Amino acid sequence: MRVVVKIGTGLIAPGGRIDSRWMRSLVDQFDLSQHEYVMVSSGAIACGMSSLGITRNPSKLDLMQASAAVGQSQLMHTYERLFYGKKVVAQLLLSSDDFSSPVRYRNLRNTLNRLLHLKVLPIVNENDSVSVRELEGAFGDNDELSALVAAAVQADWLILLTNVDGFFHKNGRGKPQLVRVIKRVTPELEASCNGKSTHGRGGMRSKLRAALRATASGIQVAIANGTHPGVIPLVLERRVGTYFPPLRVKE
Repeated sequence: MRVVVKIGTGLIAPGGRIDSRWMRSLVDQFDLSQHEYVMVSSGAIACGMSSLGITRNPSKLDLMQASAAVGQSQLMHTYERLFYGKKVVAQLLLSSDDFSSPVRYRNLRNTLNRLLHLKVLPIVNENDSVSVRELEGAFGDNDELSALVAAAVQADWLILLTNVDGFFHKNGRGKPQLVRVIKRVTPELEASCNGKSTHGRGGMRSKLRAALRATASGIQVAIANGTHPGVIPLVLERRVGTYFPPLRVKE
């Protein structure tokens, strides 16, 4: 089975610092002998901000790009240590042009599939240090990017990890309730979402849009709490989070 796991900034770098202990606990959940994984990892800007002593989210693009360049190096160093002796990892920094250009998209798919064939685990992020459009939120903190990557590799699953248990729906004046299954993302569901994380650029609305895109490609999707013990195997058993069944059968 082929699984794409997207990790939000709030999980990787809460408070702007890499949480390597949590990252190790997540990596330990990967069944590397049975499944193929692609990781879509946010957090570069937040990590870079910490190293550069920046306490507020930068408003200038060049400072955001510099933070991303510093933080991306830290992220990959952390992943290389976590997977040492288990899996060779590879870094891919992508922009929206890699999906809009037919030639570049074909090359991207070929590279990803070759890496997976070679038993390498690709780690994908936005090319924040160069591309201004991505910094302005084109991918919604990598939510849309993860759906595009999942479609490119014809994944079986897209798991969107965040710091909440899934999608909560307000029902009248009562306490919002966790929705376990969403068969179709509607404009009404998107309209009910508000807010973004402190360091991230996404939010629940961008995750719903990612789910809509991925399910349309025949991919199963889940939004789940990355801090839940054993979240990856539990998601694959549909025991935690919010599940989105595919809208069509993959060819």
